[in-house]
Amino acid sequence: MKFHVSNIFTKELPQDSDSSNQRRQVLGAAYSTVFPRKCSDPKLIAFSKEVANMVGIDEKDFNSDDFVNVFAGNLAIDDAVPYAMCYGGHQFGHWAGQLGDGRAINIADVMCGGAFMTLQLKGAGPTPYSRSADGLAVMRSSIREFLCSEAMHHLGVPTTRALSIVSTGDQVLRDVMYDGNAAYEPGAVVCRVAPNFIRFGNFEIFAARQDFENLKALTDFTIKHFFKTIGLPSKSAYIDFLRQVSDSTLDMIIHWQRVGFVHGVMNTDNMSILGLTIDYGPYGWLEDFDLQWTPNTTDGEGKRYAYGNQPNIALWNIMKLMNALYPLIEDVAPLQEILDEFNKKFSIKFTRMMADKLGFEEVNEDIRFQIKSLIDLMQKSGIDFTIFFRNLSKLKKDDALTDIPPFVLEAFYSETHLHKQEWTEWLQHYQALLMTEPRGDKSRAMLMNTVNPKYVLRNYMAHEAIELAQNGDNSLVNDLLQLLKNPYDEQAEHQRWFAKRPDWAKSKVGCSMLSCSS
Repeated sequence: MKFHVSNIFTKELPQDSDSSNQRRQVLGAAYSTVFPRKCSDPKLIAFSKEVANMVGIDEKDFNSDDFVNVFAGNLAIDDAVPYAMCYGGHQFGHWAGQLGDGRAINIADVMCGGAFMTLQLKGAGPTPYSRSADGLAVMRSSIREFLCSEAMHHLGVPTTRALSIVSTGDQVLRDVMYDGNAAYEPGAVVCRVAPNFIRFGNFEIFAARQDFENLKALTDFTIKHFFKTIGLPSKSAYIDFLRQVSDSTLDMIIHWQRVGFVHGVMNTDNMSILGLTIDYGPYGWLEDFDLQWTPNTTDGEGKRYAYGNQPNIALWNIMKLMNALYPLIEDVAPLQEILDEFNKKFSIKFTRMMADKLGFEEVNEDIRFQIKSLIDLMQKSGIDFTIFFRNLSKLKKDDALTDIPPFVLEAFYSETHLHKQEWTEWLQHYQALLMTEPRGDKSRAMLMNTVNPKYVLRNYMAHEAIELAQNGDNSLVNDLLQLLKNPYDEQAEHQRWFAKRPDWAKSKVGCSMLSCSS
């Protein structure tokens, strides 16, 4: 396999002077050079042809020994300098100091169709930033990341991509729920792809150490290569940079809210400077609607990263990035203006997004009230988020509504919280608003079905694929990959996946609450 290697990160930013792969504090450097650990028996579980084509891999190389060995970490890419990045971060609201790529190694920065792309192996062994961990990953978490990265892309959500997942043939010790019941699991490596993997925390670590020279170097590098419209370094350029980061982060969160996605760990070290969804750990999709639902066991009490809190946490994280870049700007007013803009823009974009989900062409006060009352009613009822919005497109302007239609009832988990009268009244009011819409039922339904997916990667689906793969059967991983490429299509052959979470998955580990080890 041949790649157009650029090595821009390692050429232009300061390198760790210590080449030993020992856990330590790394000062005055943006990265450390480090090589992946070789695994014993790599085998390809699945790969994305789209991503392979995107990074310039020829189809004749798919499934080749070189393909498997490169993306297992056993074979280096010619001329590439593998490295792990140094960064810090705020975790659950508290400064955590140096974190860094503890189990991720960037094996190459390459040029693809005139754009930069970084190939990163997650689970390829220890780095100087691994702290007390082993730098490895298990098949369970790797399959979840692989499938979710590709699912999110096809849902239209800004995200890092996933090229491949390779089983290593090695066993990895993990305590899934952090409850003292550690066990060995099969290891795996996933290859992630993005223009870069720079996080808010990359800037925070330099600011925290008052290393303003390298803070400026990293900021100038990021603008030069990934925010080219901004221009040369200056105070106004840094302000514009923060505004663009704020806007792209806001758009990402709007998409999360649209499809009912909950990230679960919105620490500043898990926030992409490009506004991409990054680091798929204990994520989940809303099933029975709850604004305070989080899939993360660590967040179970505080619910800091719950679905309804994601917009506020994004803003909090942007503020921390602003604090890091303040030494380059030294002016509060334009930064406060960006924060104020975030709230205003979010309100407008969220309302527009919800109006699209409901099939409204225009937004007025009646529709704003309808959106608010719907959210309140969904919260009371615990209705399935995906099924409700997808099926709502079936409602016609001339339907006789004296009760909740069967296609809406299909989304309820329990009749105990049915609130029959309130739902009937809401649907009647909704139907009355539809009567003022110029679009007919058919065209409205078609447009609604372009923003309301039929299929999302529910945790129980990933869990079933993982259980099979751990026993040597990769078929469901690949089947789900194909299903999730067309999440807005009917796909009658996959109808079984358009269903509420089964009862057995409600409290099963890996299907409801997950840990950061998931």
